[in-house]
Amino acid sequence: MATEMNRRNWIRSSALITAGLYMAGLPQLAKATAPSRLLMPPRADMHKILADLPRMQARLTSNENPFGPSDKAKKALVGAVDESCRYPRERIMALRAAIAKEEGVSEENVLLGAGSSDLLLASALRYSANGGTILSADPTYASLIRSAMEVGAKWEKVPLTKDFAHDLTAMEKKVNDEISLVYVVNPNNPTGTITPADKLRAFCEAVAKRKPIFIDEAYIDYMENPKSQSMVDLVRKGQNVIIARTFSKVHGFAGLRVGYAIAQPEVIKELSKYTNGGFNLSATSASAALASLQDKEFTKYCVQKNKEAKDFTYSVLKKEGYTYLPSHTNFIMFPLKMDGKKFTEEMLKRGVGLRSWEFYDQQWCRVSMGTMEDMKLFADAFKQIS
Repeated sequence: MATEMNRRNWIRSSALITAGLYMAGLPQLAKATAPSRLLMPPRADMHKILADLPRMQARLTSNENPFGPSDKAKKALVGAVDESCRYPRERIMALRAAIAKEEGVSEENVLLGAGSSDLLLASALRYSANGGTILSADPTYASLIRSAMEVGAKWEKVPLTKDFAHDLTAMEKKVNDEISLVYVVNPNNPTGTITPADKLRAFCEAVAKRKPIFIDEAYIDYMENPKSQSMVDLVRKGQNVIIARTFSKVHGFAGLRVGYAIAQPEVIKELSKYTNGGFNLSATSASAALASLQDKEFTKYCVQKNKEAKDFTYSVLKKEGYTYLPSHTNFIMFPLKMDGKKFTEEMLKRGVGLRSWEFYDQQWCRVSMGTMEDMKLFADAFKQIS
């Protein structure tokens, strides 16, 4: 059985989330949150939805970091404003060089983008240009997959294991001539779970000889010792692996849009044909990212605050008799005891925005970690309807 998010519920819940963002006075963010091809309600219906909903007080929908950007990043951002009349070539080149040094690769291994979404799209276009099939786990983050399917690719999906890790054995068996790209999200979204690094590394070393592997590491900074969990070392060894990273999570850059890919130089050149090669970054974003990359104390602070929010939320769920998937990210997925659409609607009426899924014949909720004040608002609302 396909375990994609129920599209009808997605549209309905997304409309409610969008309406909540409008109530928060953030129409542009509301527009950005809506999924592609979302059919918005008629204007009259939207006005009714808006009239019936309270102001969103805790936005826990999009896995954002409420503590960022860091003060050093903000200072760098403001400092770049006066020079923003010029194209930021030097700043972008400096950021690329700093990332290469941080990751232990050459600059030719690095491609910048406006968030990792830019690079996911580029990869979808590159590896779906002649059709082909994207192989991935299910459920997982759908952006690359959806983009590939929109330009003619197929999707070969493999259920997660009972521990909600990638079933690498099953995935390897699916690799054939039709597969154009293998896509792995680790830690996984929306489950927040991980596939052990040793098993993933062995999988990549075997499969990358046959097909390119794209590993989305958007949330890896929230893991313990993230460098040991990353597959960047495989790129250093010359293997056909693409690593995607984003500043949108632990660095708090969701609205500043900075990301990067690490791959073999010839792959970077190919992907660059589908992007602006990093030159779609603004002077302010590039300057802020360079400062944030060097601000290790702020990263540690955000990871610690995220852990405190998760521990608090775990305790709330336990007290209310709920289980959850242990998370290695800045969100928690837990099974619901009621319809997901109704749950998110009731929580939004209480000012808390969430996301719901349906897979494996179960309704699920994904709650992003906010400030402690946000999580207390979640707890109060959750206790009323749990």
